[in-house]
Amino acid sequence: MQSWKDYQEKNKDRFLNELLDLLRIPSVSARSEHKEDMRNCAEAVKEKLLESGADKAEIYQTEGHPVVYAEKITDPKKPTVLVYGHYDVQPPDPLELWKSGPFDPVIREGKIYARGACDDKGQFYMHVKAMETMIQTQSLPTNIKFIIEGEEEIGSPNLAKFVGSHKDLLKADVILISDTAMISMDHPSIDIGVRGLSYIEVEVTGPNRDLHSGVYGGAVANPITILAKMIAGCHDANNHITIPGFYDDVVEAGEKERKLMSEAPFNEDAYKKDLGVKELWGEKGYTTNERTGIRPTIELNGIWGGYTGEGAKTVLPSKAYAKISARLVPNQSSKVITEKLLDYFKKVAPPGVTVKAEEHHGGEPYMTPIDSLAYKAAAKAIEASFGKAPIPVRGGGSIPICALFEKELGIKIVFMGFGLDSDNLHSPNEKFELHNFYKGIETIPFFHKFFAEMNH
Repeated sequence: MQSWKDYQEKNKDRFLNELLDLLRIPSVSARSEHKEDMRNCAEAVKEKLLESGADKAEIYQTEGHPVVYAEKITDPKKPTVLVYGHYDVQPPDPLELWKSGPFDPVIREGKIYARGACDDKGQFYMHVKAMETMIQTQSLPTNIKFIIEGEEEIGSPNLAKFVGSHKDLLKADVILISDTAMISMDHPSIDIGVRGLSYIEVEVTGPNRDLHSGVYGGAVANPITILAKMIAGCHDANNHITIPGFYDDVVEAGEKERKLMSEAPFNEDAYKKDLGVKELWGEKGYTTNERTGIRPTIELNGIWGGYTGEGAKTVLPSKAYAKISARLVPNQSSKVITEKLLDYFKKVAPPGVTVKAEEHHGGEPYMTPIDSLAYKAAAKAIEASFGKAPIPVRGGGSIPICALFEKELGIKIVFMGFGLDSDNLHSPNEKFELHNFYKGIETIPFFHKFFAEMNH
């Protein structure tokens, strides 16, 4: 162990500078103008993997953005760990809220500020440097494979095809993912599940053109008003979702799991202060941690229509739009929920408007069994590094490819995230604590050590 630490200590500045180089590439998968940046980022990831000791690294072109694959095979008899991550990032908007450029990484008060710092460049890069550490100290006890994709932030539309046609290439004993968070460095935790996702867009059309709101107001249905009413109708007074059949397949968490969740430290006042809200909001009968982990939700991600420019324009708009997503829990199917959402918005619309509703993307919920060898190896690794056992928690976010990986490759996934919920993922001023970055690099070799021992 000491040699790992020595090696990491000697090379920590270089590790950081390499990450900062990756963060400078604006690899925004959602925007076509960044297509070249995506390719450049894939090339950079490939080079870093080779420099860090991979036997081979290749770029595979998909119908969208490329996938980077790499491997270090020490002995075919040893267990193989497949590391999944993504090099694409969310759009950085609104730009004016960033204290420094989203693609000009800076370090302030021990934190790296940049888009992708935590989600997911900083986190997958911990694995690259952990591999280098083990290779350079002659202590790599497993084979390592990497699949680093470029479309996670847009729902991984081309990954299923890639995985399905490269099953032999991706053959492994476990998938290790660092794209999740811990409660805190004082209270290490492991996500034992992520929620599924169903994402739709709704377009409501009223009159065949924008109208004068004085001449026609009160006589013609306003699409923004109608859309707002339809959205407001998704929840009742207890913030329970009203869409017929929405909860039909939900597996209710048992008392044992709810009790375990309640042991996780949670300071409601600090939570509210961090978010700048006076009150929390959510489904009646559940705690905040339960609402973001074991319960499904519906959220409005964007709404627009009519005149939104400077000054006033008295207009009754022809159209209104909304982007809406649901987070799903075990046993819910994204296909089923998407159908229910699309059906709801079409059915509740009054005759004065027409509704077009379509799916963007979806993904299934995923749970890691805590009695699996891989989970036990991860828990033991965190205990070895942090000096205390991790608390199992359920993450609120979604990683759509998890269920796909298990179905196609027949292996379990373990989440070993080192981010924090307060890292502003998908928001301005995304950050990643330097301490967490280095702690990840320190902890990951323990996972390989214990996983190899348990599979001996």
